[in-house]
Amino acid sequence: MRERADVVVITGASSGIGRAAAHAFARRGARLVLAARGPEALEQAAAECRSAGARVLAVPTDVGDERQVQALAAAALAEFGRIDVWVGAAAVMSYGGIEETPLELFRAVMQTNYWGQVHGARAVLPTFRHQGRGTLVLIGSVYGKVASAYVAPYVSSKFALRGLAAVLRQELVGVRGIRVALVLPATVDTPIYQRAANVTGRRVHPLPPAITPERVARVIVRVAGRPRPETTVGLGQRVAVPLAVLWPSGYARLMRRVMDTAALRRGRRAVPSTDGAALGPQPGTERVTGGWRSTPARVVATLAGAALVGGLGAGARRRRARNDRAAHPRRGRRPG
Repeated sequence: MRERADVVVITGASSGIGRAAAHAFARRGARLVLAARGPEALEQAAAECRSAGARVLAVPTDVGDERQVQALAAAALAEFGRIDVWVGAAAVMSYGGIEETPLELFRAVMQTNYWGQVHGARAVLPTFRHQGRGTLVLIGSVYGKVASAYVAPYVSSKFALRGLAAVLRQELVGVRGIRVALVLPATVDTPIYQRAANVTGRRVHPLPPAITPERVARVIVRVAGRPRPETTVGLGQRVAVPLAVLWPSGYARLMRRVMDTAALRRGRRAVPSTDGAALGPQPGTERVTGGWRSTPARVVATLAGAALVGGLGAGARRRRARNDRAAHPRRGRRPG
């Protein structure tokens, strides 16, 4: 940040990356306006930031409702007189095939993850223009560059968000002092997976390896002060991006296998379908971390990661061999 007294609005501040970001900004002396749907968890996050010495306003907000987001911006201005940084961190997730996922869930994920960011941009940009400065930090995902089976609503929302960020940057060309930064984390150890809607009948597990939300929060604070168009956090799933571009058919087959084995776990009994937090707050589940980096989880992540890397290497070798045979059809034949 440019100064210790910046006013920072954070949506999705009651859980995961948003809550970790609130802690990080609080330690730097920012004045905070925290927003989330669940008032109890939101107030807990606000109390944690106050204990770090920050001045905090908590505003229960559903980012899917534009009127509530406009009211959030108005509350921030009424309390502090300006907004320097707006962090859009609210997100929900849903697991299930496109044909099986109820449209209500699909729309709910898009409403929070995409339309919530549209509402935030529309609420804060007039203030930024009036002030002559401000930074909009949009929290996307590596899933804004690559896809995986069974998470169509989430992937669609993150692809759309990446497009939104690109358009906003173009519209702000020549406008000095206003910046749009997109942060693209890989798998993060947050409760979004426990809170996800799930109609697959199987247990949900994040794709390994999972990075800490605190690591993402540090990046958010950094880009708030020194904005960059896009910043990817975490090396794990970044290897998938060039693979998806260079070998799309192989990537599709491999990721389907990975999702079937590593992300959706089979048990003795089917897991009942749940809406999770997609349609509304889920009290008692809002925490910074999801516990996915525990010792057993790390062992599983290491094994799954090794299997993924091995699969990538084997697939690349097979592809090179096929290309070599196609380029040199007579090579390797025995003389007749």
